[in-house]
This record gives sequence, structure tokens and C-alpha cells, in this order.
Amino acid sequence: MSLVELIAQADERGLAASGLACLDRCVPLLGGDDLVLRPLWASLADGSDWSAGLEKARGSLGAGDETGRSAGGQAGEAEELARRMLDAAPVSQEAAGVRLWADACSVASLQIHRLLDPAEDAAPSVDTRREGGTEGMSPLVAAELRRQVTVLELLAGHGAAGLRRALDVSTEGRRVLRAVVSRRARGLG
Repeated sequence: MSLVELIAQADERGLAASGLACLDRCVPLLGGDDLVLRPLWASLADGSDWSAGLEKARGSLGAGDETGRSAGGQAGEAEELARRMLDAAPVSQEAAGVRLWADACSVASLQIHRLLDPAEDAAPSVDTRREGGTEGMSPLVAAELRRQVTVLELLAGHGAAGLRRALDVSTEGRRVLRAVVSRRARGLG
């Protein structure tokens, strides 16, 4: 099943986890620590309101704040996409809002990985990847696509019990992106 199909079939918790996982993997671009989004994961696990945790995360990561943003280029564009994910996160986990957000986060996260991947991705857009086209995919984009699919499959197959494993998948992706960002900052790639 393609990523687009998985998102279309996901329930509210799966959609919220999908969007949150994409944002969580991109936290290194926003200068956040590994725990900044943990309260949101906890809210998903217990089904509680995540609005207070979201507000705190936005404050910690400077959501909507123009100061401290990157100077431009691909890294600046990647950071801007990550900020938009955070800024657009719905206060409520209701289906309509969270579905739009999860879909937008999927696109943004794949685009971020595409921008930061030193290897060229042969597809004209990330939409090709989301619809199942994998020919000529760059390694960083391929890994992000696998992570997005895995998170949605975990939640579809295991419900709330899949959240822990989804968080593990996200943590692995965050480490990879943190290494890519660090490498680029040192001018190595």
C-alpha cells in the first residue's frame, strides 16, 4: 500500500502519530532536544488533550518566531518546512484537522530529507514517492519514506500499543537527521 493510501485509511490516533513522528524526526532543524515532543507522545498514548504540551513545545522551539532562523539555502528551506509543521499542528486531534496536518507533515518531511540528502533523488517531486514510485530514490528519502510507512502500519496494526515502537522509529530517524545536519554544519556534505 502506498503512503497516500495508508494516510487515507488511518484513524485519528494514527494520523496524529504520523504527523508527530514526522515533526519529531525534524526537531534537529529547530534546535530542539530529544525530549521536547515527549508530552505530545504521552498524550497520544493516554488519549488526553495535547494542547498544553503543544503550546509548551512551540514555546521551546520558537514557533512563529522569526528570530534565529537559518540564513537560507537548502538548510534554511528545510528549517522553514520544519517550522511550518510545528506551526500548523492542530490544537485538537479531531480527524479533519489532523488528517490535513499529517498529510502536510508527510510531504514536508520527505522534502526536508530530499533537500538535505547529498545524493540526487530522481523523482520530479516527493508526491511520486508517496504514491509508491521508488525508482532512483536517494538513500535519505528512501529511509524517511520507510519510517513514515512503518509508523502508519504500526498504528493500524497495534493501535495505542504501537505508539512505543512508532516513537522508536522516530527516534532513530531523528538521530539520522541530527547527524546529517551536523555534517552539513561542518561543511562535510
